[in-house]
Amino acid sequence: MSHSTPAPLPLDGIRVLELGSLIAGPFTGRLLADFGAEVIKIESPDKPDPMRKWGKHKNGIGLWWPIQSRNKRSITLNLREQEGQQLFKKLSEKSDIIIENFRPGTMEKWGLSYETLSKENEGLIMVRTSGFGQTGPYKNRAGFGSVGEAMGGIRHVTGYEDRPPSRIGISIGDTLAALFSAIGCLAALQERNRSGKGQIVDTAIYESVFAVMESTVPDYLLAGAIRERMGNTLPGIAPSNIYLTKDRTFIVIGANADGVFRRLCEAMGEPELANHPDYCSHEARGENMKALDERIERWTTSLSAEEALAILEQKGVPSGLIYSAKEMVEDPHYQAREMIVHVDHPTLGPFPMPSVVPKLSRTPGAIKHTGSLAPGSDNEAVYGQLLNLDNEALAALQKRQII
Repeated sequence: MSHSTPAPLPLDGIRVLELGSLIAGPFTGRLLADFGAEVIKIESPDKPDPMRKWGKHKNGIGLWWPIQSRNKRSITLNLREQEGQQLFKKLSEKSDIIIENFRPGTMEKWGLSYETLSKENEGLIMVRTSGFGQTGPYKNRAGFGSVGEAMGGIRHVTGYEDRPPSRIGISIGDTLAALFSAIGCLAALQERNRSGKGQIVDTAIYESVFAVMESTVPDYLLAGAIRERMGNTLPGIAPSNIYLTKDRTFIVIGANADGVFRRLCEAMGEPELANHPDYCSHEARGENMKALDERIERWTTSLSAEEALAILEQKGVPSGLIYSAKEMVEDPHYQAREMIVHVDHPTLGPFPMPSVVPKLSRTPGAIKHTGSLAPGSDNEAVYGQLLNLDNEALAALQKRQII
């Protein structure tokens, strides 16, 4: 019986050296690894990535690390030492991409600038993620994701108008930067197919946040309006809010387009409301948002969440429950789309984690393993394969704390 060979993953044959720690840089590496890139995670022998301990713990194991480090190989290398820097140069000659999220100037301090490394590898791409970018007056500032979120604008508009600015419940600044870094990396790879040359991808966390801030700048410069915190609503967009139901559950309803609003009115048993002068246009609904939301909630509080959502679904009105992890795990659509997959973990057994996004029809990504339990678990394989170092040489490097 013949067996078909699985199609190569989109980034098969691309080798990535991942430096840095925590979220922004390593999440970029995770995205590339999901689609087949050989990502080699490099940690200092005396200072492993703190992400290994982040998240809740099970049997002493941080539960975020297996997600962030999935599909990656793990080696140790001391870049503060000249011998370690020389080894890194040799590794970079055999690689396509370097990911780093240090403060600007760190790679240069180690003698590992892009100019130096690209002399021996013209096609090398260096993805540099930092708080404020590689240029400008703030480039040398320490810049965590929280600061990028603040200065990029998202903290100012998050929360309720009568309370201080709030944060989103995840590390959104770092994650946005990682996504933009991955996009830049893929664009640079595509351009390299034409020119044969690599380049630097310079991603700033604050700019990644600012890039998704919609029309806040023209609102200010052209209309004299500064967007403020509005809780669960957006300025001028209605109805789009959370609404309480009879069984004390909140549901989300988004019916801010004319046709959808008309269907919402039918669901509420008030079809004439769609023609009311206060609600018949996008602008009118935005101006009368509070009264409209109160009217909708009078309807939702007369029904259970299940009843209200069934009517809204039947009428084609976008709506849904507000999910916690519990609802995600139990939801049949999550299950049908295989969005929570279980990958074998050497200590914890089947380990649940988000599947690969997006889904490609012909060459989808894959999760092959949960990453290394210990830093440097792939030292022998990687250094042996790429640099032809034998066990004696590796032992000597380890003794000198180079790896």
